[in-house]
Amino acid sequence: MVAATEPGKTTLAEKIDKLFQIVLRPDREPYSHEEVAKACREATGESFSTTYLWQLRTGRRDNPTKRHLEALAQFFGVSPAYFFDDEQSAKIAEELALLGALRDAGVRDVALRAVTLSPDGLDTISDMIDAIARRESGRGGPKKEA
Repeated sequence: MVAATEPGKTTLAEKIDKLFQIVLRPDREPYSHEEVAKACREATGESFSTTYLWQLRTGRRDNPTKRHLEALAQFFGVSPAYFFDDEQSAKIAEELALLGALRDAGVRDVALRAVTLSPDGLDTISDMIDAIARRESGRGGPKKEA
């Protein structure tokens, strides 16, 4: 991935890569370049190859057409502003990450149960999650189930 050119600025490649990381197929696997390129071709009626998408994602090309960005935005379910406004990009990426986490049945169950808690109860749960995250990061991350 190409580094951002200015501090606090996110490159187009980083924004596209973030979408691939956060917006997953229903089976929780990332979309392939071919799946996305095909959907973008169908949406625009224009040329949109797998190689071109890979070049955009890796920063080897950085000047797509407006229609191509609109097609990418449509595919990933974000506003086209995601590609032009760093503040909007960060906000949208956070929302997508939250939605992705809520797809996980265990996370969704905890979130739904937490809705009925008092503010003090939510603070306690938040402290517990922080403590567990710190402990797991010290062990190399969460354990995977077999």
